[in-house]
Amino acid sequence: MSISIRGVHKRFGQFQALNNINLEVPTGKLVALLGPSGSGKTTLLRIISGLETADEGTILFQDQDVTERSVRDREVGFVFQHYALFRHMTVFENVAFGLRVRRTPQAQVVERVRELLRLVRLEGLEQRYPAELSGGQRQRVALARALAVRPRMLLLDEPFGALDAKVRQELRTWLRRLHEEMHVTTVFVTHDQEEAFEVADQVVVLRGGQIEQVGTPTEVFDHPATPFVMDFLGNVNVFQGRLENGEMHLGPFRVDYPQYTHTESRQATGYVRPHELELAREPVSTRSLSVRVIQLNPAGSVLKVRVHSDDLGIELTVDVVREQAAQLQLRVGDAVFVSPRNVRVFLPSDFTI
Repeated sequence: MSISIRGVHKRFGQFQALNNINLEVPTGKLVALLGPSGSGKTTLLRIISGLETADEGTILFQDQDVTERSVRDREVGFVFQHYALFRHMTVFENVAFGLRVRRTPQAQVVERVRELLRLVRLEGLEQRYPAELSGGQRQRVALARALAVRPRMLLLDEPFGALDAKVRQELRTWLRRLHEEMHVTTVFVTHDQEEAFEVADQVVVLRGGQIEQVGTPTEVFDHPATPFVMDFLGNVNVFQGRLENGEMHLGPFRVDYPQYTHTESRQATGYVRPHELELAREPVSTRSLSVRVIQLNPAGSVLKVRVHSDDLGIELTVDVVREQAAQLQLRVGDAVFVSPRNVRVFLPSDFTI
């Protein structure tokens, strides 16, 4: 079941929640709507489900216009962040709820519920109540309940947002595995970049009610379309400089930029992720910048090194693998050099308010 969103607008009073959204969700794909709070991702999900109505635009499921259809007629499964389980019902009855509403024969209810509890790995917990389950188990019950009526698609609104980091990680892996088994077209909302990139086939980055970029996780991370996408996807080091004669000039720093060969200078901004900066005791080339170590923070497999450039008057963050950090024997106050492995350059016209 594919989803086509065409020219969707939504306003709440004076607030423009969505502005001319056009998006295609291919059949059987798991798509993440990613963006900061207020970007419109939950509003878009609710309009797909029918819980909200668009002011303008069209929603199609497999080329069928469902814009005016009710939530029930759209046949979608919806999972909320806070589970929304019935506290007075057992796990079995929570999962069976949609089937009972549809007057499904008892034998079929039992068969379907048992099948789903095996799928979500909750066999043996049929007679427990939500209060007797962990957060991760409750969210799996919510997913099983959404799948019980064989929805045409699955919509998830920050499904793991209320869980701690370890459980979130486990459920992300489980959701990806579940999707590969079922191939139900799935759209989920998240503000967690790591979650979106680990789980999704396609990532849609939203900002201020508009789509900034759509692509695979690799495409979006390696080739950000706008400065916002670049900045939103993790920490970045930002350099202000100018382009001329096939180079970007950042004070004493020089970076090749063959896309601009004109002699006339043009202002530009360079973005470099912390793992794309190389740290050394000696300058590597004219691409090296003299800096001073001001802070060292171990973070798992890397050492996060904070440095200051007197030439540019800025601070930078460099991620150094622990083995290299041990070889460099870094200390606060050391004079070292940084060189970029990759710089993404954006012109003033790339920036939007």
